[in-house]
Amino acid sequence: MRRLMLALLTGAYLCLALIISLVLWRTGAAPAVGLSAFIGTLGLCFAFHGMIANTFESARTRMDIDTVREAHAILLDQIEKIDARMTELVESVAIDAQRRSEELSTEVHQLEDLIANMNDRLEHQLTHQVAAARVEVRGRTPQSNVMLQVVQEALAENRVDLYLQPIVSLPQRRTVFYESFSRLRDETGRVMMPAEYLAVAEPEGLMTAIDNLLLFRCVQIVRRLAKQDRKVGIFCNISLASLADESFFPQFLEFMQANKDLAGAVIFELGQAAFERRGAVEARHMSRLASLGFSFSLDKVNDLDLDFQDLARADVKFLKVGAQMMLDQLQEQDGKLVIASLPDLNASDFAALTRRYGIEVIVEKVEAEKQIVDILDLNIGYGQGHLFGEPRAIRDAVLAEAEPPVDFMRGALRRRASGW
Repeated sequence: MRRLMLALLTGAYLCLALIISLVLWRTGAAPAVGLSAFIGTLGLCFAFHGMIANTFESARTRMDIDTVREAHAILLDQIEKIDARMTELVESVAIDAQRRSEELSTEVHQLEDLIANMNDRLEHQLTHQVAAARVEVRGRTPQSNVMLQVVQEALAENRVDLYLQPIVSLPQRRTVFYESFSRLRDETGRVMMPAEYLAVAEPEGLMTAIDNLLLFRCVQIVRRLAKQDRKVGIFCNISLASLADESFFPQFLEFMQANKDLAGAVIFELGQAAFERRGAVEARHMSRLASLGFSFSLDKVNDLDLDFQDLARADVKFLKVGAQMMLDQLQEQDGKLVIASLPDLNASDFAALTRRYGIEVIVEKVEAEKQIVDILDLNIGYGQGHLFGEPRAIRDAVLAEAEPPVDFMRGALRRRASGW
């Protein structure tokens, strides 16, 4: 466009110069005068053109400079604002980090105090049980004495492993919970199953120590999973003896009070027989845990004709039923599938019935795919068993993070063992 305009202006300048030279020639001027006029006029036109072009170019340059200066001022202003915001952000992060550090230190100190108090209570309890235990020891068999010593040494030396087994949603089979198990090891490293040591641990009041250690580790594992944004819960077994222990339970409750933010992630589990044997003390202690937001699960269910209102009042939120036991209860009656112990209820409506009371059914001990086919027809929401995953020991590195402080139980247990 600029080239076309320049060509048009040049043509105009030539025409103007020719007109002037022709006018002079017609008025009688010599040809040399006409030629001079032509050249002079053309030179003046180009001179004026250059001056005007320079003027416009200077104006354009000044406008560009002003634009650059304005942009530079805007840029400086934005840089200053960003610098101010960065300064505020750094100060906010520093203040928040200091606050979190102070909160963490406070929580650690509270946890240490609670554990110390629990240790003192446990020592006091074990000291008062020594005299009675010395009398009872004469009535125990040599095998019981040996097993008791193995259990005491395992607790004193912290040879207690934490196992977790997944609980999955059905039919997706996505892990939503874990059940925790404690396993003791003897000095040779052999893993002892609960059936071996419960017979001697329960009469000697050692289940409170085992429950205490298991709970401590479960809380730490839940916190570790929460840091990884894994929203899963852990079922933690608790014995009726622990709920009935007036010396142990206050410290147990104080520890859960300090960790009540985990109320939705820690579920306490009792067997059906233990739940039905609970007395006023155990029921009151369960109610106090429920007041903190914690819920309960019933396992080892052998009778499906349950008082669901009583379960709901006790804040039981889960019901674990053995897969084969559930399938064995199914029978056909008048052309429909029912549960033997609940003949008036369609089998497919059992899970819906429990949900009306806020209770979810978990089918446990699922071993084969053919069991799943029938279980899915019952609209049950959760499953557990070797088919979905066996109980696996927590890695040593992870378990070390969940270890209680040194002398958590060791001192009391050793003194009890030496007293014998």
